[in-house]
This record gives sequence, C-alpha cells and structure tokens, in this order.
Amino acid sequence: MTRPVIGVLGASGAVGRAAVRELRALGHTGLRLGGRTASALCAVAEEDPAGHDETVWADATAPDGLRAFTDGCDIVLNCAGPTYRLRATVASAALAAGADCVDVAGDDPAAEDLLEAGDPARDGRTVVLSAGALPGLSSLLPRWLAGQGLDSASALTAHCGGLETCSPTVAHDLMLSLTSGGADGAAYGEALAAVRAGRRVPRALRTAEDTEHRSFPGRVALQPYLSGESERLATDLGLDRLDWYNVHPGPAVRALLNLLPGRLAAGDDPAGLADRLILAADLDLAGRGPYYVMDFELSGTASGRPATAGLTLRAASSYRLTAAVGALAVDAVLRGEVPAGVRFARDVLDPDTVVRHLRTQSAADLRFTGAAAGADQVEEGVL
Repeated sequence: MTRPVIGVLGASGAVGRAAVRELRALGHTGLRLGGRTASALCAVAEEDPAGHDETVWADATAPDGLRAFTDGCDIVLNCAGPTYRLRATVASAALAAGADCVDVAGDDPAAEDLLEAGDPARDGRTVVLSAGALPGLSSLLPRWLAGQGLDSASALTAHCGGLETCSPTVAHDLMLSLTSGGADGAAYGEALAAVRAGRRVPRALRTAEDTEHRSFPGRVALQPYLSGESERLATDLGLDRLDWYNVHPGPAVRALLNLLPGRLAAGDDPAGLADRLILAADLDLAGRGPYYVMDFELSGTASGRPATAGLTLRAASSYRLTAAVGALAVDAVLRGEVPAGVRFARDVLDPDTVVRHLRTQSAADLRFTGAAAGADQVEEGVL
C-alpha cells in the first residue's frame, strides 16, 4: 500500500515543528515540509531519524509556490498564518490539487469561503478547520468531561490562558480577530458576554484585573470572553449557563490588550501593535517558566442528584496542544473517519481518542475531578 503524502505548511514555525513531531509519533513518515526559510526547514527534516522527509519552499501568499507545494499531496496540514488574512487560501489550493486539508485555525471565515466556492463533498474531499487548542481542544475537552459520569449538564465555567511567547501569526491574528474571525464578518467573540438561559447575554460578566485562580500561579487578570465556538458548545451540551474567561498572568500583555481597541480605532498600524504584543509577551515571560492551562468545571446531574466534574490541563505551551490536535485530525482523515465536506475539528474528532493521545504522547498534566452520584473521584496523571 502506498503511503499518503502529507504536506505540512509552516513546518518550521512554533506549531508546525511540533506538528511534524506529532505526525511522526503517529507513525507517519516521508512528510513534505513547506515554508519560506530553507535552513529552518532542513533543521526540522534532520529530526527525522529515517531521513525520509522532503523540504519544499512554499509561501502561502505566493500562488505559484503554494501550487507547487500542494501538487502531489494527499492531505495538507496548514500551520501557517495569519489565519484571518489567509482565510481559505491554503485549503483551496489543496482542493485544487486533489488533496484533503486540515487547518489548525481557519474558523468560520475559511468555512464561508469554501462553501461559497462549492461544497468539497461533491468531489469527495474533506477540509477540517479549527483543529487547534482554541478553537478545537477548547470544545473537545468539555465534551469529554460531559461523558465522565454526568447524566446531563447545565453549566460550564472555563478558564484558559497562560504565560508563553507570542508568535507573529498569533499577534497578527489577535489584531484581526477584533474585527473579524467570526461568522458573517463579525468579530471572533464578544468581551464580557456569557450564556444565560441558553442565549448570549452581553455584559453579563465583569473583568477581574488582579485576582487569583486555583489553576494559575500568582496573580492573574480574568477577561470574560464569549466566542462563537463557545456558544455552539453551549448549544451542543444543552447548557443553560456558560462563563468563559481568558486568563492573562502577565501584566505587560494585559495592559496592551486593554489599549488595543482604542489604538486600532485611532488608526495605529496593526503591524506595529503586533510587534508590541510580541515584546510584551517576552517581558512577561522573562525569568519565568512558560505554561498554558485549560480549566473546566461542568455542573449537572448524576443519578438524579446535583453533581460536578472538573478538568485541568497544563502544558508547556498552547502551540504544542494545537500541534497535537492538528496531527490527530490528519490521522482521522487518512483513516476515513471524517466525512467529506467542510468540517470543524470539534464536531468530527472523538474526544476519547484526543484525550488518550494527549495522555500517552504529549508532555502535559491532567487533573480530573469527577462527581458521580455526588461522590468526588480524582484522577491525576500525565496528559
């Protein structure tokens, strides 16, 4: 049987390099590594002990280079950005080459572009979007948690954030997300909003600028933020209430985030603000160890009684978590486990498979607190 050709675009970036390692751990070899810097790509290829990977110059913003990269691929994993500027550029190139595609981001804008051009399902092709940490894992973990002893779920509180470097892609996407990234040209999400009685309620929560949370060391800022993904999660789980907080342990990043809407409205250069965000993240990280945390508490019923279940995931970075989800999505597509068409990772990946992979393959820690029939049970281990 001929092995599939897997192209990884952005293979030398923070997510791409980790995704290559994840794919190798899943048994995929002979990868096609794409990016704009030959020396960096060669360094990634040299990590392959069998020496079967190939490197190809590719720029997501250069049609000819992108076409040369996707030609001959069976599936493309896109780890390049900025996401909200590229939208469906990479996925469209993959489809034109007769390949499937997984994008660690993409989100609603990419889905809208792809469906406007015609559903890939008609050609038997598959595109999986939002196959990252957030969005992606941010829905998969609560769905896994809902299956751990609860008969029904009614309320979810989430705290996600950490202390890590900010890549140029993340910095530029954050700027773009303030005015795009959501469905129908809307912003990616709404600050201070929450779900009440199953519906989005603006200004339902307040920001806490200097507080503590049990899963985060030291003082942190908690910013309520409701995204489209979170709203869909509430609907899927039948939640009456959802409170989502972005957690900012670093004062420099938080201070800049507070200024961003006003500075963009005043006409400041988004590229310059992105550079400032990268520097702010470096300042906050100086002398401290990087980490990323996803903490969920789900309330509902078990055996007719009120119950709660909690899950805390701690990793060295969100980039590694994104890489793991992206690689799992590629694997699922190649195994024929994902229907043709435009899909979101949260809807097509099996939460049990994701958690099992993270437990065995990724350097992260998990703490699960289950409340079946009102009796707490705790599991701890490597996730």
